[in-house]
Amino acid sequence: MPVLKPTGYVGRIVWLGLVRDRDAALESVAVDSLTATFAGPEGEAHGGLTRPSCSRVTAQYPKGTVIRNTRQFSVLAAEDLAAIAAKMGVATLDPALVGATMVVEGIPDFSHIPPSSRLQAEGGATLVVDLENRPCMLPARPIEARHPGLGARFKAAAQGRRGIVGWVEREGTFRLGEAIRLHVPDQPVWAHLDGARQHGARQE
Repeated sequence: MPVLKPTGYVGRIVWLGLVRDRDAALESVAVDSLTATFAGPEGEAHGGLTRPSCSRVTAQYPKGTVIRNTRQFSVLAAEDLAAIAAKMGVATLDPALVGATMVVEGIPDFSHIPPSSRLQAEGGATLVVDLENRPCMLPARPIEARHPGLGARFKAAAQGRRGIVGWVEREGTFRLGEAIRLHVPDQPVWAHLDGARQHGARQE
């Protein structure tokens, strides 16, 4: 029995980008297509099969521990970007300013699609959804350079709207305008999830 179910939710890729040098800037550069290998998008500074652990996983590993790279792609919804822009008080928010790899439109509540879902493009290239991406202050600087006085507003405005991070399960090429379908796990929500989260909160 299949463990993943194709859904009727089919979005469209409306933007693609690469962060070529993360030490120089978070900002990504728009491209028409991305070649995705098992190590991530070719030319992407956040690519690689492994990465040093960051502050998001300090409950599991000391910072800097080499772990599997499940953050090869940063994918946002066009609808979420529009909502973030409105809350910040700007007409539009360029996805390059937040270091996006891909922007899709047409999949509702995109930032909260289930972990381990798949996003599969028409040509077969497929991403595994790791987790919701949590907003941080890193985009503030490039946003501030484009929209003076507004960079600091991003983190609060992006709560629950920052999209997801994921990694490549099937190699291939993602292209602008291409359809991308959501596949979800055929598994019920764990009955003890709320209790486990409350216990975790008490441990912090």
